[in-house]
Amino acid sequence: MDNKEKLKKFWKNKRVFITGHTGFKGSWMSILLNMLGAKIYGYSLMPNKKSLFNQAKCKNFLKANFYGNINNYNNLKKKLLITKPNILFHLAAQPLVFKSFNDPIETFQTNIIGTANVLNVIRDIPSLKSVVIITTDKVYKIKYSNKKYKELDELGGKDPYSVSKVCAEHLVISFIESFYKKKNIRNKISTARSGNVIGGGDYSKNRLLPDIVNSINSKRKIIIRNPNNVRPWQHVIEPTLGYLKLAELQYKKKRLHKDQNWNFGPNKRSFVKVIDILRIIKKKYKIKIKFKKDRNYFETNILKLNNNKAKKNLKWQPNWNLQKSIDSVMGWNDEFKKNKNAKKISEDQINKYFSKK
Repeated sequence: MDNKEKLKKFWKNKRVFITGHTGFKGSWMSILLNMLGAKIYGYSLMPNKKSLFNQAKCKNFLKANFYGNINNYNNLKKKLLITKPNILFHLAAQPLVFKSFNDPIETFQTNIIGTANVLNVIRDIPSLKSVVIITTDKVYKIKYSNKKYKELDELGGKDPYSVSKVCAEHLVISFIESFYKKKNIRNKISTARSGNVIGGGDYSKNRLLPDIVNSINSKRKIIIRNPNNVRPWQHVIEPTLGYLKLAELQYKKKRLHKDQNWNFGPNKRSFVKVIDILRIIKKKYKIKIKFKKDRNYFETNILKLNNNKAKKNLKWQPNWNLQKSIDSVMGWNDEFKKNKNAKKISEDQINKYFSKK
């Protein structure tokens, strides 16, 4: 039995609630879970007109599609009580570092209070047996070194986005220690931290790969702020499968690990500079580049994740190298420009990932 069939055996007919399902990561997760036979319930803001959610017509295969704000506590609770999910993935967030400087209040409101709402509501949902709160690799205190961050390294953050996600991590600990001690959910909730996720259908502004794709399509210059920044680049399929593996094992086991936070980062050859990504893509595509340092915003120079814990305890590991991940993003864009079906393109790439080609 291959990995896909093993996953199907568990996920078929599982009732899965996803917050933020209309976003880039949420859409890929929805497509994957649909392929595995899960019953998917989504709660999120309405998608942007130009979004993978709309392009792949994700609404058509969801068991229920709820448009709502994560800060609307009563509405969120109502939808969870109605759907009675077995598993919950919390992806709803203001996900952009750059935007957090321009709108810190929305960032804090969504990423902190929104997460608190989810954690409080699930206290009253007895059907839930596994919860994964998605945070970010940017929760760690900046070391200014080449060392990979481990799960128990000190948390920190300077920019509003990073700080909001650090707060989300602390909220999980607070709720576990304060409210879940005598509840079965205590050992069934974790936080998950992935690297710089890339994939087809991402239209976020001020993110490298979407900016590159937009530059190629529009034949305009791409603005590069920090060409020497090192990031853990990975295709969206990889951490998404990590989240699913984590949720499955939490569902099955009484206690998965004494520390309930997990890194899902790529292998070391995918820790490269922004300029290296540009060089790889320039071998095949024409890109006009303008380097412009923005001194009003700051980002850490080096960010690397240690993924040994997930490899050892979850038997999860990344399969695609950096070249394959980038080829998949650019290939997705090329196929979509030929009027190919976005859902079919995504499903084909997921199948290709499972086949390890």
